[in-house]
Amino acid sequence: MSKKIVVTGATRGLGRALVEGFICEGNQVFGCGRSKHGIQSLSESFPEHIFEAIDVTNFDQITNWAESIAQQFGPPDILINNAALMNSNAPLWELEENEVRNLFDVNITGVFHCIKAFVPAMVKKESGIILNLSSGWGRSTSPEVAPYCASKWAMEGLSKAMAQELPRGMACIPLNPGIVNTDMLQSCFGAGASSYPNATQWAQQAVPYILAISTANNGQSLTMPQ
Repeated sequence: MSKKIVVTGATRGLGRALVEGFICEGNQVFGCGRSKHGIQSLSESFPEHIFEAIDVTNFDQITNWAESIAQQFGPPDILINNAALMNSNAPLWELEENEVRNLFDVNITGVFHCIKAFVPAMVKKESGIILNLSSGWGRSTSPEVAPYCASKWAMEGLSKAMAQELPRGMACIPLNPGIVNTDMLQSCFGAGASSYPNATQWAQQAVPYILAISTANNGQSLTMPQ
């Protein structure tokens, strides 16, 4: 059965691959991202779906978009909080204040904004799944990525606590997508990123895996099989 799916960070990487995969499976997709060029590309490629240039750190923007979707289509069946930033590779004390603040604004506050905007209508309907993308670095650590690790550990705690608050018929899940060759991974791994599947290859497994997630998984830390 077709699902209504919201994907943040939809213009590139995992987000773009998920959008394309969900659409190919016959689902209605709503995607947002900060890149106006990326949003234009999605809109031209998939004119029957809804894409909007939105910064998830701007609560008014995300709220207005969520209200518009709810009025036309009702609440989503799946909300995927994918938008995220990676910090420059450096010891924590060498990073610039603005870079770390921006990362936390997108990776944590942006997720809260999307939950605040979309989830009340889902709760009222007592139906829907919220997937907050975590990471292997949300369950372990490495040097020179401390802010990113902190933000993804936050996704684990936020998701598990929220899972305890939801009514029956809903689920909130931190999902580790595994290691994927994206721009973000290349910034950390360099040439070593090419050893891993690209986003399109990853999505071939990720899309059916995500569509099979159910309310029985509420509060579970899930990891995409690789």
